[in-house]
Amino acid sequence: MRKIIERSQPDLNAPFDGERSLADCIMAPTRLYVKPMLSLMEKINVKGMAHITGGGITENVPRVLPNNVVADIDASTWQMPKLFHWLQAGGNVDQQEMYRTFNCGIGMVVIVAAENAAAAIAHLQATGETVAQIGVIRPRNGDEHQTQVG
Repeated sequence: MRKIIERSQPDLNAPFDGERSLADCIMAPTRLYVKPMLSLMEKINVKGMAHITGGGITENVPRVLPNNVVADIDASTWQMPKLFHWLQAGGNVDQQEMYRTFNCGIGMVVIVAAENAAAAIAHLQATGETVAQIGVIRPRNGDEHQTQVG
């Protein structure tokens, strides 16, 4: 992100996303999901969680998966925030590299059994979270990367 900002030298104080400046969007603190996740785990068997920070979707999700499965993620299931579109355009960053480096608007990935997905979504939405079912866990084919985003 620093390299993109250095290269493009934007006005960090200019309005960017509604009333927020680009600087405010960039410096927004990492969201923490402790309370909603604890609440969810009291209701539903959660099989895995990955807080998507300090690396992107494809770097963090494999940390919670057994070696024989893949998280098959459908990028059309959520809207990438404006900041990530700006970073991609400003840095001429390939889409797959965006998923490897940034969270692209997915702050937390929660893995539950397919039959519990609707209940998990309803529960998290009731706590005020924005939720999208972004994919499925499937068997891994050979040595393919454990997170596929398409």
